[in-house]
Amino acid sequence: MAVFQLVGVAFITAVAALILKETKPELAFAVTIAGSIILLLFIFEAFRDSVGIFGHIAEISGIDNSLVKIVLKMVGIGYLVEFSAGILTDFGQASLADKLTFCGKVIILVLAIPIIESLLSLIVNLLELL
Repeated sequence: MAVFQLVGVAFITAVAALILKETKPELAFAVTIAGSIILLLFIFEAFRDSVGIFGHIAEISGIDNSLVKIVLKMVGIGYLVEFSAGILTDFGQASLADKLTFCGKVIILVLAIPIIESLLSLIVNLLELL
């Protein structure tokens, strides 16, 4: 199962980083980044396989496919920013992690504008029918 691979990579990365932290702190950082990238690659592979399902759901429900893509981008940005902020916090950069989280939220808000516009248009159309 993929979850065992993820846990294995995470523990191996953590142990290697702890061992290197005492002798070569700069290598500990590099090992952590490499382990994080490996974890992200595992997840992107799993996520890529399920993206087609969202397109199928949009097709069946009649929702515009571009709106589904925007929602998927928003979720991806949220996860990536949270993941990256966690790494920054681990390396004592909590202030930078907070700024990254804020920037991610602003990007998600900007991406949400077409969805909000579509929702308001739908509400106006429904009110006109009444």
